[in-house]
Formats: sequence, C-alpha cells, structure tokens
Amino acid sequence: MKNLTEKLQKASCIVVKIGSALLVDKETNKIRSEWIETFCRDVALLKSNGKRIVLVSSGSIAIGREILKLSSNLIKLEEKQAAAAVGQGQLVQLWTHYLAQLQITAAQILLAPEDTETRRRHLNARATMKTLLSLGVVPVVNENDTVTTYEIRFGDNDRLAARVAGMISSDLIILLSDIDGLYTTDPARDPNAKHIPEINTITEDIMAMGGNANASFASGGMVTKLAAGQIATNAGADMIICDGRAKHPLQRLLNGARASLFHSAIEPHTAREKWIAGTLEMAGSVTIDNGALRAISAGKSLLPAGVLSISGNFSRGDVISVRTTNNQEIARGLSNYSHQQANQLKGKKSTSFASIVGFQGRAELIHADDLVIMKIFREK
Repeated sequence: MKNLTEKLQKASCIVVKIGSALLVDKETNKIRSEWIETFCRDVALLKSNGKRIVLVSSGSIAIGREILKLSSNLIKLEEKQAAAAVGQGQLVQLWTHYLAQLQITAAQILLAPEDTETRRRHLNARATMKTLLSLGVVPVVNENDTVTTYEIRFGDNDRLAARVAGMISSDLIILLSDIDGLYTTDPARDPNAKHIPEINTITEDIMAMGGNANASFASGGMVTKLAAGQIATNAGADMIICDGRAKHPLQRLLNGARASLFHSAIEPHTAREKWIAGTLEMAGSVTIDNGALRAISAGKSLLPAGVLSISGNFSRGDVISVRTTNNQEIARGLSNYSHQQANQLKGKKSTSFASIVGFQGRAELIHADDLVIMKIFREK
C-alpha cells in the first residue's frame, strides 16, 4: 500500500509495540530468538536511515510464567505480578543482547499509564526518553506490571504505546500483532470479513469492529488496538496495525505487506500545542522582560534569567501563563520548577542554580517544546 510505505519512510520518530505472542512461541513456550534477531536488524535499518525508534515490549509475564512453571492461563493476579517480576529482567536482557550485536544500546523504561498523564511524571519521562533518543539509544518500554493492578488484568501495552507516542511527539506508531490489520468482523470466525486498509476517522462503527479482548498470552485484542488508535491519532501520530509474526516484520511493511493505516488529521507538535493552550485553569503565571519576550517569540525557551516576577502556587509540570510587563498573556507552557524554586531562580543564570536550590536543574523554566505562543499575540 503506497500511503503506508510513504508514512513509514517519512516518519522521523517511530514507536513499535511488540506483543507477547510474537516473542514467545504459543506451542513450545520458548523464546522466538530468530524472530527477535531479524526484528532487531529491521530496527538497525530504520536507525541507519535517521529514524528514532522506541520499543514498547510485552512479554515479561509470558517469559516469567514459563520460568516459574505457571502453565495455566487462568493464574492469579499476584502470580502474574510474580511472573512479571521474574520475566522483566529476562525480557530486557533479550533486547539488550540482540541490539548490542548491531552496536545499538538499549535502555529499560518501566511505565504505568499515570506516568504519561500526570504532568510532573510526564515531563520526567518525556525528558528521559528524548535524551536517550538524542544519544542514539533505543528505549525499551514496558508497563510496570509488578505493581499495577487494573492495567495488568486488562492489558494496556497497546494504549501505553499510544501514550508514549503522544508524550514524545512521535509521528508514527506500529502495533505488531498476529493479524494483518482491521477487519469488518473477526476473520477467524467470519469468512466474509473484509480487510480495511485505511481508516481516516475512528468512528463508533469502527470501534464496534474491534469486538472484545480475548487471548491467552496476549492480554489485549483489536479493541485495545482501536483504543490505542484513538489516543495516537488525537496526539498527532498515525498508526499501523500489521501482522508481525514473520521474520523481518518492519522490512515487510516497507516492501508493501498488507496492514491497516489509521490517519491522524493533525501534526504531533500541533496536538501538543492544543493540549497546553487548551488548559482552562492556569496554576500560576510569570512576568518576563523584553529580552525574554524576543527570545520566546523567536522560538526559544524561557530562561529564569528573563523572569521578573512570579505569581500563583504551581508545581513542576503545571501549565502556567507567561505575561508581559503590561499583563498581556503571550504564552503558556509547562513549568520545569515549582513556584518556590522559580522565585529563587528568577533573574539568575543557570550556572548558579545548584547553589540556590540545592541541585543542578534544567536551564529552562519552560522548554521551547513545552511553550505555546498564544494565537492573539502571534497574529500581531
């Protein structure tokens, strides 16, 4: 499919979600080592073309279950968590080993959905992953199954992958599954089911095609993938669902393998701007000098050195208003510091931060990626 191949070729940052059934053979319960090796070669190929790659990998429970000899599909929640605790170390070792053979460094990141939604945690996770990507590292993300409860029962790595894509402003998410995309009905039950190659809007009718999550190893299903699609496309990322069971699944996509492509109508940066600018209640505000005004108008970050005064009781990660000396709101953004810290740092250069607040924090009060110039001011 031409559109799908073009999306993959043009994407600069790609989140790839790998399901448990792709990593662990359903019949033998053994690791599919050859598949992992070829997939990692696909990752290396994409990286050689300048793409940043994040892997969201399921599999810790399936791997741990085999190690602990918990063969029943209906194991207790605490047994699943125990299996996750044992399997997570093995899972990250797998990725580290096979990526290292290709001179690629992997990094483990364990997240729960609230880590991507609570703004303070969101900022921390976003900054960590963006730094890793800038250093050429492949972050390997998994849900923190050893401590979560609700998510572990329903399986949320599809949606977690979409949240991660939104958090780092990825432009494409690929869900590798055991099916080559979305069908009008379940093709395993209905021989007349029709494959849908492209979806422009995820309507109620599209959601109804997902059915129910139902699998032994994998805890998700088409319904969670469609929910992921809603999150991803609203965050500005296109999404692909494809069959990842064969070797070299990403190369197969590049070569035109059948899949379903979900289009986003907005760009990732625009979606992030809308999220920040759309906040109804500001936690506080800062008043800036003319030098800072010129800097942020040119697309630069807001530094504490350009701040004249602080108002409100805000915490790190809260949306705050940026104002001129005549009290005109010109921008909004996510603060890297609390109001107490911002008050201590206003007018100061970053070289003095450690002596003032006790740690060497970020140089920016609001990073340019988290700063939105208000439309009214931009049009002047």
